[in-house]
Order: sequence, then structure tokens, then C-alpha cells
Amino acid sequence: MHLMTKVPRIGIDCRFAHTNSGLGRYTHELVTHLLMRNDPIEYVLFVRSMDDSWSREVMHLHTERCSLITASFPHYSLSEQLFFPRVIKKASLDLFFSPHFNVPFLCPVPFVVTIHDLILHRYPNQALFFKRWIYRCVIGHAIKRARRIIAVSAFTQNEVRTFYGEKVAAKTTVVHEGVDAAFSARSSLEQEKVCSKYAIHKPFFLYIGNAKEHKNVQMLIDAFLDARIGNSLILVTGGKEVDTLHIPSDASIHVVTNVRDEDLPALYCAAQCFVTASLYEGFCLPAVEAIACGCPVIAFNTGAIPEIIGKHAVLVEPQFHALVHALRTPPPRVSACRLYDWDRTAEATVKVLQSAF
Repeated sequence: MHLMTKVPRIGIDCRFAHTNSGLGRYTHELVTHLLMRNDPIEYVLFVRSMDDSWSREVMHLHTERCSLITASFPHYSLSEQLFFPRVIKKASLDLFFSPHFNVPFLCPVPFVVTIHDLILHRYPNQALFFKRWIYRCVIGHAIKRARRIIAVSAFTQNEVRTFYGEKVAAKTTVVHEGVDAAFSARSSLEQEKVCSKYAIHKPFFLYIGNAKEHKNVQMLIDAFLDARIGNSLILVTGGKEVDTLHIPSDASIHVVTNVRDEDLPALYCAAQCFVTASLYEGFCLPAVEAIACGCPVIAFNTGAIPEIIGKHAVLVEPQFHALVHALRTPPPRVSACRLYDWDRTAEATVKVLQSAF
């Protein structure tokens, strides 16, 4: 490691920051909190557009030691591979940080990457062979060439060790995600207002997440039907996988899409319980958000879930009848508890970035 004689210039891929996704949440929260610190670092943020709300907020609030560059290349695209390296090189960076694994093959500067999980190693999710091959190439390149790797859980770090070896795991640091302070107890009036907005009626169980193979949403639906309880099941989800779910027309199961982030805390607070049958999680942010709002959680004892929420949830074996029993005997309401925060995540991330020089 050599000593920097000037303020280091670090570029961050923020192209996900404006999206309503887990990666979007991680990127915009982490980067926002990095910019709130007073570290001797000059940041260059690569964004899809200068016109999205998050980019405009950054330009207004964080002008010192921060600049934005448009990089409108779609993720996982040929243009990303061919042209993004030129933009990175032109920015005269000392280090590039990608909050996701898709670093261009010809990245011209040293880089740090965050690995959230290795889901597609375990659950291809019906992806075509060519797509799986490209994924393996891109993530393998990022993991092997990165100066440092951030894993969002010890579980993910161990997955990296399993697939890529001890040498790679040795340069990996566990830095948990955070939970925004907005996820907290909300008044009955706000709960009623948000529930009315989405035509949701109490009492209800709540699931938030996508419906990909590893999320095991169909088992959750089937277990809910088998439990024969008096409330409803609200699935806040989206994507093409939703069309493959089998939901009887007369069941008290409702799919809700396009829920705004600011409405999520009230939904967690209004729910009788947050439930997930996911078989694989690198962190499981929705469960952590639920706990921060005082919403009880039922989840499978798999992946990173025991590590991340442990004693703060009812964890059951990944079996159909265990889930049915848990739904029939849901846990009582709990006190709001914010287990993680983005300030600590940002502090730990800065240490990793500085160690990469």
C-alpha cells in the first residue's frame, strides 16, 4: 500500500441509485451517507441521468468534493462493456467503487466491488444458458480482480469462499447494509391512509420482494391457503415471475405493485406480520425494515437470515408444514428495533475503500 500525496478521487457507479429496487436502495442510501461524511475523498458519481430526483438532490446538497458524470449505459449491456471504461478513464480516478458486481472487463483503474449474494450460482431462476454464462464471467472477473470486496453478510462472504476460494475470501470484508430512520413506528391514522390508498384491509400478512425462484412465493401462497386463517395475504411484488403464480380467484391474496418507498413503513406497521418463505438471502432488507417498524417477522432459517435478524424473528425450518404452523400461530407485536444504520455502513465502507490504495 502506498501513501496518497493528494486527496484520492473515487468514482462510484450510481446508475442503480434512481431505481425502486434493493440495489437502488443500497446505492442511494450508502452514497448519500458517504457524502454526508467529511472524509478527505473527492467523489465522482456516475449516474444514468442528471434529471432523476436522486441526482438532482445530490447536486443541490453535496457540491463540495463531489461531481456527477452521465453514464447512460444500461446495465449488463454491450455498450457498458465497450464505452463505460472510456468514461471512467477520462474521469482520472484513483479508484472505482461498484455497489454491484457488473464492473466492465476493461475497467482502467483499481476497483472495489460489493457482492450482495451469489443467488444465480444456486438458483438460475430459469435463465438461459448464455445469460448464466455471461453472469459467471462478469461476476468472476469482478471478484478475482477487485482490490477489495465488500460482502453484506458473513453468509455472503462464506459463499464467496465456497465458489472462489480462500484467497478471494481473504480480501473480503463484511459490511452490513443499513436501515433508514424513516422505518419506524407510524400512527394509526397514517396506517389507515396508506392502506386505503392501496385498497388493503386489516388484518393482513405482508410479503415484500420479488417473485423469483429462490423467493419461494408459491410455497408462501400455498401455506397461507392451507393455514385457513381469517386474514389476508398482501404480496408487494412485481416482475414477470408474478404471472406464473397460482392464486385462486376466491382467495384472500392480493398482489400490489408500484408501492412508493415512503408508504412502506406504514404498511409494515399495519401488518399483523411480515412473512417470507425465501430459501436464499444475502441480507433480507425487508425483514430488517419490518423489525425497525415493530412488525413481527416469520422467515425460514436459511441463508443470511439467522445472522441478520436472529432472535428478533420467528425462524422455522424450510418446510411447508412448519410454515403453515407459524402462520396459524403468528408472533405478537414487538417493539420497534433498528438493528442497522447507514452511518455505520458508510463508516465501514470508507475504511475498505481507503485500504484499497
